[in-house]
Amino acid sequence: MNPKKVAVILSGCGFKDGGEIYEATLTLLALDEADAVVQCFAPDMPQMHVVNHLTGEEMPESRNVLVEAARLARGYIKPVTEARVADFDALIIPGGFGAAKNLCNFAVKGSDMTVQPDVLSFAKGMNAAGKPVGLVCIAPAMAPAIGGVGTQYTIGNDAGTAAAINVMGGKHVDCAVDECVVDREHKIVTTPAYMYPARIREARAGIKKLVAAVLDLA
Repeated sequence: MNPKKVAVILSGCGFKDGGEIYEATLTLLALDEADAVVQCFAPDMPQMHVVNHLTGEEMPESRNVLVEAARLARGYIKPVTEARVADFDALIIPGGFGAAKNLCNFAVKGSDMTVQPDVLSFAKGMNAAGKPVGLVCIAPAMAPAIGGVGTQYTIGNDAGTAAAINVMGGKHVDCAVDECVVDREHKIVTTPAYMYPARIREARAGIKKLVAAVLDLA
């Protein structure tokens, strides 16, 4: 059997303003353990802002999402504009606030959010082609935009966040940190990860199940 080819879209580096490092690493580890072939992507654009992860304060500087995400991917990363639906069997987007600040603007706009155009084009293209999309942590805020109205998803048990996503057409399912929600009709798989104050092993359990489900649907 040929290995599955999976695109992974990262949103920077650092959970307060970019990609959640543990979630990205655990996703890549689970894919490697499943012998998948992985290519990382990120939008080539400025981050919404830069946060000092020691103090939590915003910093007066600018950073590029692709350049920062390259830290997580050990340099093996491409602009998301180079992602082609025909080249992949599945897509996974780890979380971190960058997913809600750089890949979309949910952190600022809530239910009036829009998804970064290149990310949306590729993700919707994958979904339209019947290829599964996995979303981790806050990335499921994009689930209705990718899978369409009625898409089942989870962000854990945060009622306020779920309500905003439901307004956009999502259908929230409460989920423990070490589990995932599989919407087989819309081919969307989600897991809460660090939407909870999780231990790394708990986040790993849910992400590992998400990766297994995504590969099963591919």
